[in-house]
Amino acid sequence: MIKVLIADSHPIVRMGIKNVLNSASGFEVIGDVATTTELFTKLETLDPEVIILEMDIPEINGIATLRKLKQEYPELRVLIYSGQSEDVYALSTIRAGAFGYLSKTADLDYIITAVRKVSEGNMFITNELAQRLAFDEGTQKPRRFFRKLSTREVEVLKLLASGKRNKEVALGLNLNEKTVSTYKARLMKKLNVDNLVDLLQQAKALELY
Repeated sequence: MIKVLIADSHPIVRMGIKNVLNSASGFEVIGDVATTTELFTKLETLDPEVIILEMDIPEINGIATLRKLKQEYPELRVLIYSGQSEDVYALSTIRAGAFGYLSKTADLDYIITAVRKVSEGNMFITNELAQRLAFDEGTQKPRRFFRKLSTREVEVLKLLASGKRNKEVALGLNLNEKTVSTYKARLMKKLNVDNLVDLLQQAKALELY
């Protein structure tokens, strides 16, 4: 039996995932939580093999939660289940320690396949995503530039795109303002822009809004 813990802020999503996994053989959903506080509290008493983690789970964002899980529970395997753009966040979350990334728009059957694959210690992304990530490097589409960004740079860009000022970004990511300014300069260079307005336009093209 593959022991699974579901961490998602939406009750109907948690129920749906449970129903899908319970309808298949070889899975046991041992718990579900709505916040990161609940997640780490559950992990004090439960021992799941796979966590299905919502990218935008409340309190701590998915990437920060991944880092904390990797530090405190290095044997855990995490599958990100997200409504965010696959192209932008899949590689970023895998770099941060996820074993896979599944969009909430994907067919339900993918959940079973993804959890099985992740439980075996293998990476999972959909075939469609793999094909999109492999497009011609010669194009100038914004996603080509995204692949140059680090996980932390994506986090900074997302917060800037949501209207946060440097000080707010620094507080949200536990950085100092000078470091945020450095990240902003790197982002402008990597995304081939020279002002904040164009940087935010790139963020919009990357579906970070």
